[in-house]
Amino acid sequence: MTTSTPHSPPGIFSEVSLSVSLSWLRPRLPLALIVLLLVMCSGARAQPIAPQKPMLVEVDLTDAPRRLFHSHLVVPAKPGTMALVYPKWIPGEHMPSGPVVDVAGLVFRAGGVVLPWKRDDVDMYTVRVEVPAGATELDVTLDQLSPPPGLEGFSAGASATANLALLSWNQMVFYPSGVEPRNFPVVASVKLPTGWSLSTALTPLPHSATDGTRTTFAPCSLSRLVDSPVLAGAYLREVPLGTVDGASHFLVLAAETPADTELLPQQKAAFEKLVAEANALFGAHHYDSYRFLTTLSNSVAHFGLEHHQSSDDRVDGRTLVDPELFLSAGTLWSHEYSHSWNGKYRRPLGLSPQYYQLPMKDNLLWVYEGLTQYLGNVLGARSGLAPGTTARDIIAMEADDMQQHRGRVWRPLSDTAVEASLLYGARPDWEAWRRGVDFYNEGTLIWLEVDALIREKSKGAHSLDDFCKVFHGGKSGPPELKPYNFEDVVETLNQLVPFDWRGLLEKRLSSLSPDAPLFGIEAAGWKLAYGPEPTAMQRAEDRRRKHMDLRASIGVMVDPKDGNLIDVVPESPAFRAGLGPAMRVVAVNSRKFSEDVLRSAVARSGTERIELLVENAETFRTYPLEYSGGPRYPHLERIPGKPDLLSAILAPRTASPAKKHQ
Repeated sequence: MTTSTPHSPPGIFSEVSLSVSLSWLRPRLPLALIVLLLVMCSGARAQPIAPQKPMLVEVDLTDAPRRLFHSHLVVPAKPGTMALVYPKWIPGEHMPSGPVVDVAGLVFRAGGVVLPWKRDDVDMYTVRVEVPAGATELDVTLDQLSPPPGLEGFSAGASATANLALLSWNQMVFYPSGVEPRNFPVVASVKLPTGWSLSTALTPLPHSATDGTRTTFAPCSLSRLVDSPVLAGAYLREVPLGTVDGASHFLVLAAETPADTELLPQQKAAFEKLVAEANALFGAHHYDSYRFLTTLSNSVAHFGLEHHQSSDDRVDGRTLVDPELFLSAGTLWSHEYSHSWNGKYRRPLGLSPQYYQLPMKDNLLWVYEGLTQYLGNVLGARSGLAPGTTARDIIAMEADDMQQHRGRVWRPLSDTAVEASLLYGARPDWEAWRRGVDFYNEGTLIWLEVDALIREKSKGAHSLDDFCKVFHGGKSGPPELKPYNFEDVVETLNQLVPFDWRGLLEKRLSSLSPDAPLFGIEAAGWKLAYGPEPTAMQRAEDRRRKHMDLRASIGVMVDPKDGNLIDVVPESPAFRAGLGPAMRVVAVNSRKFSEDVLRSAVARSGTERIELLVENAETFRTYPLEYSGGPRYPHLERIPGKPDLLSAILAPRTASPAKKHQ
């Protein structure tokens, strides 16, 4: 077995390198600020980095309301041809998603003279410029064109409105090719629109603002900068969530209106309990403080993205004040928070390249994302963000989702991880046949099975909680990276309970069975079942995702507004009738399409035939469906006489209310 070697990305300079860096910074920063930098950084716990000039990164967000982010860089340089690169493979996004296409106004200068530059004609994330004799730095300006409302995606999606903005630093920099981001020092600052405030895992320097709107941060490595997004807005609120083992925690809310940041006492209590439950689960944390950076807006991309000391959580504007939306979003926070341990501290070796330009290998995403999906559900239940019944309903929906992905008969789960960098951007049509990023939901089923087996084979002495403590725990401290491989996972499981874990995991990863692996649900004392009424979670998900999920009955995913068939399940009644994605249902049994009309027809399918009038490009045709099973929505049912391990798994580990202080 190969033992992974821990790597600790440094957060700030050593005292030696700082003295060199500050000599360069003196003309640019007030003397008082220079002294403050020296005092702060001389006592740092982080590993020293090579003495060198830091890169200056000055971001101006005053034009964020019209979706223009401005950046000014001062890059250390020496005469000759210099290659600079724009971050390409973004940590947590598992693909080459750096939005270089949205860079505009790129200008290089030396000594006040504009220099010509040329893009590499193969690697378009690289540009080259001739640095003139005598020059020791390049002055670089660029604009980042933030997408308009409605454009989904990860951090390259819509990120700014009239009232808020999410700054991802990787979008604002070009840096010298060949330098390791974890060893490349930077000094960053950000200027905000008047009246805005910000929150970030970076350390703002007190009294650093010269005009009341710019904040300068303590020196750090480029990797730490990229790992520390900034949430800013006119209506930004920081809610303290308590301190655990010296680390403070905050829920940060930025919204379009102050009313949307109102937090109910029971919601705050659930977030506080999430912090306590996560630290109890893992036994240690790997951050100095943690911030749940939450964007509440209908005009930004909706997703979650993990970082060591914060998470970028983007949800609908009314999520906190609308119980159904909050129900649907609950496990987003627990999922991304779990990534601080599983994904940031422990990360597959193939997802830990030294440079942002190197391709990532996604083959272990069933651990990185699959285990996190499972732990997000578990911590959601234990904290109250997704209480027990809700957590069971989520597992049922995830199991049914995998059951409907009939592409499992030709594509094994392992391949969905290997091809993740492409599948993240795949269209939704024919997803049931293509398969998507299934390592999330199917990962839940696999890790539930592992958890149940550990409990069963150890006669209750151990559980997956113990795996998390051994694998992700250690000693609390600042951010650290400890890569792993498949062998490390198998060995740690065998330390808890000797078993053929390799054989089991390889079997699940390579399976071409038409059925989803429901063994874990059944080993935990439950089974996947179907009923005529959607669960509260199903209704909430349909609303949040703006679809009508009828895959378990007639085999379609439908847009409830216009009748567009988002997807059709192979061999389902809809498929056998001849329907396919992108067709549009115009009428149901001679009645104009609406969500209620279609649901009603499915409900009466036992006594009435379903006929759909469908528009397919320029053609209209009626499709009769051979179906009489009525509505079918997934839920879990107890298996009589079998121990209820699932309820034990979802049960809280800390007292309530959960507040641990120094």
